[in-house]
Amino acid sequence: MTDLTMWLEATGALAGAGGLGYAKVRAPRVYWSLVGLPVTWGRFTITYRSTMDVCGLTVQPSRLRAFITRNVARREVLPVPPKVRRVRGTSTGLRVTLRLPAGLEPADLMAASERLRHAWGVHSVTIAETKPGYVELRMTGYDVLRRVRLPRRARPDGLTVPVALREDGTAFVRDYRKVPMALTLGANSSGKSVYQRNLIKGLARLPVALVGIDCKRGVEQKAYAPRLSALVTTPDDAASLLDVLVAEMESRFDLLSARGVSDIWELPEGLRPVPVVVLVDEVAELFLISSKKDEERRERIVTALIRLAQMARAVGIYLEVCGQRFGSELGKGATMLRAQLTGRVVHRVNDKQTAEMGLADVAPHAVTAAGLIPAERPGTAVAADSSGGWAKIRTPHTSRDEVVAVCREFAHLVPDFPALDPFRPHVPADVPARGVSLVKPLPVTD
Repeated sequence: MTDLTMWLEATGALAGAGGLGYAKVRAPRVYWSLVGLPVTWGRFTITYRSTMDVCGLTVQPSRLRAFITRNVARREVLPVPPKVRRVRGTSTGLRVTLRLPAGLEPADLMAASERLRHAWGVHSVTIAETKPGYVELRMTGYDVLRRVRLPRRARPDGLTVPVALREDGTAFVRDYRKVPMALTLGANSSGKSVYQRNLIKGLARLPVALVGIDCKRGVEQKAYAPRLSALVTTPDDAASLLDVLVAEMESRFDLLSARGVSDIWELPEGLRPVPVVVLVDEVAELFLISSKKDEERRERIVTALIRLAQMARAVGIYLEVCGQRFGSELGKGATMLRAQLTGRVVHRVNDKQTAEMGLADVAPHAVTAAGLIPAERPGTAVAADSSGGWAKIRTPHTSRDEVVAVCREFAHLVPDFPALDPFRPHVPADVPARGVSLVKPLPVTD
């Protein structure tokens, strides 16, 4: 009987260990919640002060505090680390709110993030400033980008679209009111098209006008025709469409001037024009020319794009530009246009110069990270903006058929936009007709 009991205990222990090992690989969230979180929380609590000290994240106490500690408390005066205000566990990691002492800034913790990651044995550590004097230490317990699953609360709303998952487990959201113009770069098979699919899938559910420019004869965007207000597939048609959009921009500026406001979101809901998102699939095709007679067309396209990028934000026209490379080799105007595209997403690239084109002017520290994206991780990218912050993201795989189904389902949201009628793509008869007014209001979400 004793042998049987020992055998059962040993078998149960091995089965439990095997189950945890299986969960660590196949169900990392479960493993983290059962094992990783308690262990990391305990390690953090025990070693916090010493870790901060060896990482150079402490400051000398004030003279008053040092005097009280030495003469009243009769204790040794120790350097002061950031004060822990709150510790919170999540399904992907650990969140710690810190109050910074005088003499430390968020950049100091950002510079030490790799040392903190190794000290506490977590997959990654990122720092986010929540308000002056406070930062949030976001520790991720495992590689959340290995199997991308967006948080359930991430839903398209207003002018925000969740597109990918950040390395810290939060959703990467494309907010057109905060970052109106954006550039996406990446080599072939890097996941750039999947990123655009997720973007269109989210935008299709919102009351916005979608305008497609796909000079690869429409191979990418033609399938989304039921939800597009306009689609052009040649540089000549693109030049004509951009001229119409510039005229629409000027018309909206006249409306703002007549009403005495500087932004369409200040207009009464009944007069607010519908937002327009322009999706450019391969921007190089608009810049390259094969003969001298094409120079005039190229000049029209470049001028129109620059004007839209510089001024169209206030009137609700936004640019989403994609390409493999986008630098001065494309010719006059390319660098000037790129400078206006403040949002940057760079997937795996073939050379360091392409990563620098996308990131060096907004987040120089992110260039190295973009160059280290492995080929076996399609959809992985580095996202940055003019604030200087950046994050590693990965887009969930979305098939073309899924996006087409969403575009058909929400085809009724295509707004009534007479100026774009000449460019309206052919829509099969079984798709519902459009029925949204051009001035239908969009809920304002701050």
